[in-house]
Amino acid sequence: MMRFIVLSSELYAYLQVLNKVIPTRSIVPLVENFLFEITSEGLKITATDLETTMMSFIELENVDGEGTVAIGAKRLMEILKEFAQQPLTFEINEETYEVVIKSETGKYSIPGYSSVEEYPKPPEISADNANSFIINSELLNKAINYTLYTVGEDELRPILNGILFELKPDYATFVATDSHKLVKYRRKDIKSENEASFVLAKKPAELLKNILPKLEEDVKIEFDDKNAVFEMPNFKLVCRLIEGVYPDYEAVMPKQNDKVVEINRNSLLFTTRRVSLFSNEASKLVKYFFHDNQAEITAQDIDFSISAYEQIACKYDGEAIAIGFKSTFMHDILQNYSCEDVAISMLQKKTPALIYPTFIEDENEELVTMLMPITIDED
Repeated sequence: MMRFIVLSSELYAYLQVLNKVIPTRSIVPLVENFLFEITSEGLKITATDLETTMMSFIELENVDGEGTVAIGAKRLMEILKEFAQQPLTFEINEETYEVVIKSETGKYSIPGYSSVEEYPKPPEISADNANSFIINSELLNKAINYTLYTVGEDELRPILNGILFELKPDYATFVATDSHKLVKYRRKDIKSENEASFVLAKKPAELLKNILPKLEEDVKIEFDDKNAVFEMPNFKLVCRLIEGVYPDYEAVMPKQNDKVVEINRNSLLFTTRRVSLFSNEASKLVKYFFHDNQAEITAQDIDFSISAYEQIACKYDGEAIAIGFKSTFMHDILQNYSCEDVAISMLQKKTPALIYPTFIEDENEELVTMLMPITIDED
């Protein structure tokens, strides 16, 4: 008999993170289970979808016996959700693998599975091609938050469906694009002896986004040309990388944009949101006209005979310029920035614009987003 005692709220908190890995359906039914490994030191829990594997470790004081059992994720999550905070005793029969959960007022029996040898094992990093670096958890969280919303979903160009991690001796750059918008976040305080790069898929990036805000410690990242491992206190994430050559993002970013508008981020964000309610449902086109320290923001839907117009202040006294953007893209960019004011640099209405904070406190940080315009009618 294997036996351990764990606080219901603590176990549920860990499993909530791991449960995001588990697929709702799989060709390998065993991956719809958590793998519990009971040792004298505590409980190691594993979840996988064959592409991504996450492990966590809970230190326990009351443990009897050692062994491994797979437990159905859905049912275990359902029962744990209903417990108030209290200690739970898990007893696993080593012959039948029946799992009995005892609470303060009752007990619950669910089947466990013994065929743990068949449970998929995470890949190991190749020693011949291994690279590694240490990154502060707050900085990694920033990099993922600034780029994740721009990750593509193009089946024909899978390399765009992830975040590029590019390491160089002088800085690290994080890039994501969906072909309509591209964000580049660079840190001069993250360096690597060797030049290396990898593309992290969206799902593991989302998993990290859930964990990182709760951490204060550094994260160790080790990777080769196929897989990456993220080691954190009490958690370990192993994931398959997106293979291929990432496009030359520097080549597509405009270098000659000479018309620069400075504008309050919140004013632009909320005005765009209001005006966009009157835009064409298909195109979501909102037109921006900058002149004489004013920004005129308009939209219309001819089919429904509706239109909207707002005027807000900005800093711009150059040649007047009109440009159109998809409102949802502009909203996403402004929503994911935290600065007070943004700059929009443009060349003409048919070429990409650059959007970036007018002021960044951290001298080691560089953030810029490229946004493709939508063609608008001549005035």
